[in-house]
Amino acid sequence: MAGKKKMASTKARQVASSHARPRATSKDARLTAGKWFEKLAAVQARLRAPDGCPWDREQTHATLRTYLIEEAYEVLEAMEGGDDAKFAEEMGDLLLQIVFHSQIAKEEGRFTVSDVIREVHDKMVRRHPHVFGEKRAKDSAEVLKNWEQIKKEERIAAGKEKPEGAEKEKKPASLLDGVSKALPAALEGLHLTRRASRIGFDWDNVEGVFEKINEETGELRGAIGAKNTARTEEEMGDLLFATVNLARFLHIDPEIALKKANAKFSSRFRRMEELALRGGKALADIPRGQMEEFWETAKRAEGDAKTMAAKGRKA
Repeated sequence: MAGKKKMASTKARQVASSHARPRATSKDARLTAGKWFEKLAAVQARLRAPDGCPWDREQTHATLRTYLIEEAYEVLEAMEGGDDAKFAEEMGDLLLQIVFHSQIAKEEGRFTVSDVIREVHDKMVRRHPHVFGEKRAKDSAEVLKNWEQIKKEERIAAGKEKPEGAEKEKKPASLLDGVSKALPAALEGLHLTRRASRIGFDWDNVEGVFEKINEETGELRGAIGAKNTARTEEEMGDLLFATVNLARFLHIDPEIALKKANAKFSSRFRRMEELALRGGKALADIPRGQMEEFWETAKRAEGDAKTMAAKGRKA
């Protein structure tokens, strides 16, 4: 099974990368973004045709979910890397996922990629009346407030919410409607608290968030001391949620921050393994104290590398 998944992942990358950065000719250089998009959509339709690619033909919305998530994260990684060619390539891979899903939907008679583009185009115009209409917004906070009001009006127009004064629904609409439960937990927490903050449900300053984190830490310690597993899990969740709130308050995406921390840990740990092997041992076979020394060595090497990179940029 693992081998099949690896093959599928490799194939997905081959399909994506084969269209990512074609060698430009003088004729190609004159093509507009719209023409290139049409060519990409045509390529994907051809791959899904009866005499097309067997792998592409086997895919469904469900089987492509993993690749959609992977490509989004790879765009973020390329963005951080500073390599514009890689950034453009990964953006292309992500765009291919949209085209792929749209082609499948078209075959099922549900919608087309033109519907996808029209929907987001009309939405962006509709939700920016301060740019495309007569309304004005003095700052980004007012833009977000207007955005939520426009979304509410859209839900009413679509029959998903009743206007104020109308008979109450069994389950009234919430400001938090639209935050997907399929998001990674940290991102879901970020969006939930961001929505709540737009109507003033927020701390006055960062110290309030730190106090909440201290409070949750104390409650977690109490649950651990009581040996209450269910409560410990709950309090751990509350502490993580509080740190997500701190990230949001500081205008930091917790998912990206954690990904960077993961990468930093991985780099340092691999460095520790290398240091152990130089001494003729596996990392698991050396004492804890020496592991700590290796960790500090890895940290120093990381700092030196950052310093050298900074000097190189200045030069």
